[in-house]
Amino acid sequence: MPDDNLYKPGETAPKSGQYEITGPRGGGTGVERTVVKGEPLPPTLEPGQKFRLTDPTKTK
Repeated sequence: MPDDNLYKPGETAPKSGQYEITGPRGGGTGVERTVVKGEPLPPTLEPGQKFRLTDPTKTK
């Protein structure tokens, strides 16, 4: 899977929703964080992990 949909901790969230923490190789960890559009993504549990938007907010 390309890194196009992966975001690093501290980056600004492009959309509001649930972001899953992914491992260094791109596999999901099952841990999700709710982030609001325009806010920075929180720290991950371990170095090398990133976020993937899994459930965007459906309301505006």
